[in-house]
Amino acid sequence: MPSYDYRCNTCGRQITLTYRTYRAYDEATPTCPHCQSTDLTRLIGRVSVARSSHNYSRMSSQEMLSVLEGGDPREVGAMFEQVGASVPASDGEYHEVTNRLLRGEKPESIDSDLRSRSDQQIAKDKKITSSE
Repeated sequence: MPSYDYRCNTCGRQITLTYRTYRAYDEATPTCPHCQSTDLTRLIGRVSVARSSHNYSRMSSQEMLSVLEGGDPREVGAMFEQVGASVPASDGEYHEVTNRLLRGEKPESIDSDLRSRSDQQIAKDKKITSSE
């Protein structure tokens, strides 16, 4: 059922009117239920536009490379999420990278964090090995 938001220009209230069909909306004269005024201004709320979805698993390696080089971390994350759906949950690093990309984090920042962690783990492992 279509619903429309209005502001009454007489009493100033914001209202929502719902109609059974689009035809009923077209034929109706919107009226404020509080003061019965027909002097209403239609309000436009948040509009969302659906983006076409990609089937990354059917892309050629060249098309995937174009996505990687495109510079949009969210798109890269979406590709990782779709193509890597079969990656075991135990590979936490893969899923961490995917989630960070989907949030819009820059790949360079993620790479830097992972390298730093890796370097710390290597130093920690060396310390353990040398003390044995």
